Formats: sequence, C-alpha cells, structure tokens
Amino acid sequence: MRKLAFAMNVSLDGYIAAPGGDLGWSVPSDELFQWWSDRVAATGLSLYGRKLWETMSPHWPTADQEPGATPAQIEFARRWRDMPKVVFSSKTRAVNWNTRLVTGDAVPEIARLKAEGGGAMDVGGATLAATAMRAGLIDEYVMVTHPVLVGGGTPFFTALDHWVQLRLVETREFPDGVVLTRYEVRR
Repeated sequence: MRKLAFAMNVSLDGYIAAPGGDLGWSVPSDELFQWWSDRVAATGLSLYGRKLWETMSPHWPTADQEPGATPAQIEFARRWRDMPKVVFSSKTRAVNWNTRLVTGDAVPEIARLKAEGGGAMDVGGATLAATAMRAGLIDEYVMVTHPVLVGGGTPFFTALDHWVQLRLVETREFPDGVVLTRYEVRR
C-alpha cells in the first residue's frame, strides 16, 4: 500500500498561503529548493487540488525554457513535468503534462490509489488535503516551517472530528531559519 504525505511550506503561525493567496513569504533558499526538487523526483504520484494546480501548471511545464533559468529550476521543471499527477477538480476542464483529471469524489479515488501500490504519494492544496485528512487517508505530515507570521490565510490543518496521534520521524534545518518537521500518523 502506498503512503500518502501532505508536504507544504508553512508559516510559523500555521498558514500555507497568506491572505489573497500570497506565497511571497515562502521563497526557498537554494538548499531548500533542491530538497523540494529531490522530493518531486522521489514521488510516485502527486495529487493536486484545483487551486494549487492553477498555481503550478502555468509556470513549471515550461520553466526550463525561460531565459535565465537556473540549473536547479531546469531540473525541477523537468522532474515536475515528468512526475505522474492527478488533479481533483469539478471546475478544471483539461490537464496536461503527465496528469489525469478526476472530477468526482476524491476520497474513494485517493483510497483506491493508495491501495494499488507503487511509489509514495504527495497531496498538495489545502482543500484536497483537508478532505484526505478528515477521511484519515494521510500517513505523513511534512511541514517546512518558515520564520514568518502572516496573520491569516489558508491554514495547513483543517478542523477535525477526532485527534490524530503523530510520531516525529525527522527534523532538519535549512538556511534562513527554515525548519522541516516530518511526522508519521500513529495507527
């Protein structure tokens, strides 16, 4: 069975995006950018909600062709484009770049994808991750915490009906005071 992880940049006060969807506070150092790129390379399947898809898909498919693209950006763009992806959306009409669109209920489809085996899966996007969280489908939470307070916006965690016990399995420091914490769900 595949493991499903929810991994995102997060502000110290718990948000993955500031009000208005602003992500300017989460610009990664070269070392952190490389960590995200290596994570994409190791991901067997990435699950996207509509909003995160709309953030990523206009840029990364062709970012390796942009004038001034760094070697790291070129590598990330190629890895992102090649990685298998599933977008969950009732509003999106078409997807490209090794991506499949699911317009129905996300919970049974995510459960099916977990059961089919294969490489690790990541879920991205607050709404889709919240759905997976409430359904108990997430096995691992990876928070890349930036030392900034944004005061509101899109929270990393959703309201839950029950406690979820976690076990810390990794911590790592990055430049600029960024700290990675990775937790597994205790089952």
